[in-house]
Amino acid sequence: MASITSGRPEKFSIGRVFSNTFSVIGRSFGPLIAIVGLFTTLPALIYNYSNFRWMANIGAGGVAGMQRSELANYGFFSLIAVLVIFILAFLAQAALVRVTVEDLNGKRPAIGDCIQMALRSFLPALGIGVVVFLAMLVVGFVAVFIASLIPFLGWLIALAMMVAAAIWLLSISIAIPVVVQEREGVFGSISRSRQLTKGSRWSIFWLFLIIGVVAIIIQLGFSLVLGLGVASAGGISFMGAVVAAIGSSLVSTVFSTVISVTIAVVYVELRQVKEGTGVEELAEIFS
Repeated sequence: MASITSGRPEKFSIGRVFSNTFSVIGRSFGPLIAIVGLFTTLPALIYNYSNFRWMANIGAGGVAGMQRSELANYGFFSLIAVLVIFILAFLAQAALVRVTVEDLNGKRPAIGDCIQMALRSFLPALGIGVVVFLAMLVVGFVAVFIASLIPFLGWLIALAMMVAAAIWLLSISIAIPVVVQEREGVFGSISRSRQLTKGSRWSIFWLFLIIGVVAIIIQLGFSLVLGLGVASAGGISFMGAVVAAIGSSLVSTVFSTVISVTIAVVYVELRQVKEGTGVEELAEIFS
């Protein structure tokens, strides 16, 4: 594997980010599969299977046929499952930062080292996730309140708030790589991400938009095939639930892997473009 450190790029390049992203995925497929399988695919598989089995029960007897305790248990299980998946997603992304930097530096990433680095960065990475979640929750609540309070102008204000929130999310999109690489705290990493993404946010927006559109198309295609299969079978069988859970988990896994590696590559790209930092220097923290 060859390092990409020769020469300093003049500006952020979507094409170069795409190229490096899929090069990393191709070269480090084994470590990626192991990390993503442990932190993303397995919990998603369990959760999706439970959901599809619940749908099968709904199809057979309907919600009215279920006991209130069953609904409460399912709701509690779903809440816990979502929290666990949320936490593991940050561990996976932190580990994939290590995979990406090591790969771009011409080295073969070690799975144990990647997981160890993810665990070291877990608390600040999780803190960033909590800050983002709370911020989006507040913005969403305020936007809905204003939209309901003022008939027309309120909707415009709510839309402007959502656009501002989206821009803010773009500005902090590489906060996790900053946590892993630069050992900054929660708010320090958010501030550093805003500094690095300044001037390149439109390019980052188009990059994520392309990935998002492709992911939506794939997800819609999978949902259509699944829906046709359920309709023709008259409901979800045991094997149908297994197949649906596996398919849905694989789709979400592929998307999350591409996004996580892309975010890490964007971080490396911005460090090189704005500061002339080579991948060798970025990888020193891992030695």
